[in-house]
Amino acid sequence: MKPFKKDLMSIIYIFFVNLRDIFTRMKKSVIFYLSISLLIVGACSKYEKVIKSTDYRLKYKEALRYYAQEDFYRAQTLFDQIAPVFRGTLQADTVYFYQAMSYFKQSDYIMAGYYFQSFSKMYGGSPFVENADYMTAYCYYMNSPRAELDQENSLMAVQSFQLYLIKYPTSTRSAEAKQYINELRDKLVEKSYISAKLYFDLEDYKASIVALNNSLIDFPDSKFREQIMFMLLKSSYLYAENSIAARKKERFQAAIDEFYSFKAEFPESKYIRDAERYFEGASEFLGDDLEIDETGTN
Repeated sequence: MKPFKKDLMSIIYIFFVNLRDIFTRMKKSVIFYLSISLLIVGACSKYEKVIKSTDYRLKYKEALRYYAQEDFYRAQTLFDQIAPVFRGTLQADTVYFYQAMSYFKQSDYIMAGYYFQSFSKMYGGSPFVENADYMTAYCYYMNSPRAELDQENSLMAVQSFQLYLIKYPTSTRSAEAKQYINELRDKLVEKSYISAKLYFDLEDYKASIVALNNSLIDFPDSKFREQIMFMLLKSSYLYAENSIAARKKERFQAAIDEFYSFKAEFPESKYIRDAERYFEGASEFLGDDLEIDETGTN
């Protein structure tokens, strides 16, 4: 019985030691989380006091401090409050620029872009104006959607970056701006192609011819040029084929013209066999038509 009693006492001792350690760790955790909670409450209390304060110098100082600490929501809220008050002062451009930056840092590119653009108009002599001009363009870029959607923001971004390059030709961001312009231009090219192809897919060949030609006019070096020119040929042929008799001749002739243009640029195209088939069909019709004219039976 004695060894058993000794083992039991050891087990009880170990249990209470472990229990003490558990309570010690829990106590430390409680103290830690309580301290964090008190700091948060204290910070919130301080922020609320600043928000309600009528001391705008304090708000200005705290807004910059929150921005430096990357607390962009609080910084933005304070900058929004003090911006009208600081207009016309020496600190006005700082307030308005960091107000825009606070929105940008929260990924609110619509509001950020609006404030950057307004800043450039109001404070053209500010040391921040070059950054504001660049950020205006960049916000449009960030709001640019995928190619299938409306590309107004892409167009605005391209124009804004181009204006930036004109105003600041020696800027260290020139290469970056040009890269964004090329990227956006590729998207505009794709959008133009998708829009034109939509009419083709819907078999509205009259509208397809107009849209495809416009796409080539807007983007003559389009990476989709080969596909567009082939679709122009096919649209022209099918449009002629489905036309009334009185209009067929001129429209088949237009199809032949499209064939020659296509073959001149892409003689080795993967579409060349189909292109030749449309050419032969159009030529056959025009040949028959000419033969009828020559016999005088028409």
